[in-house]
Amino acid sequence: MPVIPTSNFKSPFWLLNEHWQTITPALTRKPNKLNYTRERITTRDDDFLDLDFVYKNQDQIVILSHGLEGHSDKYYMRGMAQYFLARGWDTLSWNCRSCSQEINLQPKLYHHGATEDLEDVINYVSAKGYKTIVLIGFSLGGSLVVKYLGENNNKIPSEIAAGVAISIPCQLGSCAKELSMPWNKFYLKRFMKKLKHKIRQKAAQFPGMFDLKHMDAICSFFEFDSRFTAPMYGFKSAEDFYSYASAANYIEGIRTPTLLVSSLNDPMFPDDCYPFEAARNHTYFHLETPVSGGHMGYWWPGRKVSWIEHRAFQFIFDIIR
Repeated sequence: MPVIPTSNFKSPFWLLNEHWQTITPALTRKPNKLNYTRERITTRDDDFLDLDFVYKNQDQIVILSHGLEGHSDKYYMRGMAQYFLARGWDTLSWNCRSCSQEINLQPKLYHHGATEDLEDVINYVSAKGYKTIVLIGFSLGGSLVVKYLGENNNKIPSEIAAGVAISIPCQLGSCAKELSMPWNKFYLKRFMKKLKHKIRQKAAQFPGMFDLKHMDAICSFFEFDSRFTAPMYGFKSAEDFYSYASAANYIEGIRTPTLLVSSLNDPMFPDDCYPFEAARNHTYFHLETPVSGGHMGYWWPGRKVSWIEHRAFQFIFDIIR
């Protein structure tokens, strides 16, 4: 401990492999729409973030962070929010820069290591007077949670009781290579299409700042990050960016109870995305690795909720009760 030796999750037999387990919930789960109250905050660099709250007049709130090119209305965000709302929590589903259907103001967008925006969100929520705050992040959002908790262990607001990270790419460099493998082309093409669209929007917004020549030929994260991400954020190279932003590099510093759940058959993750050694002798960091589930799948047949919603709440409840 805190490597959790067994997990009680198992994908249904008819989801034959990791790809079906990843894609099926995304296509078929339809949690009800939420009646969000949107609040816009100004970031420290004079940009904005759109925050979608559901208030139930509670003194505890869960802050939800979405995955790459996600947003507050994604099925997994709505599902987790609904699970906590039904159990007496307020919820906040925040949108990373440019992810709330309105392009942001600054040249910079967001990335796996850009925890300053999460910190601004947490400070805004903390000022509302909640007694208990918990953080839950999906994929990229989970990377932000782990990095934030690990790098800020001495200045985290005392109200933050726990964190949960779901299916996070702990080592970005090796994940970039894994996504270039033939069996992952489906996911890579979807990500590249969305990210290239964002860069074109930024190029129109800031003429002369971005070189779009041969952009259509880019067909890997390494190429994209070398060409755009690294220079946009002041890194020397894609490798420099991956080193800074990889969540695995911040696990040791975590001093808040934190659960990472990643299935062993996640199609996007190589072996080094499962930080067993970091968790094995850690007091605060817990690692659970279901045998199946794909990437953020965790389909629970016959139930209206996902297993990961139940598991996240169970972990948090055990911490704060």
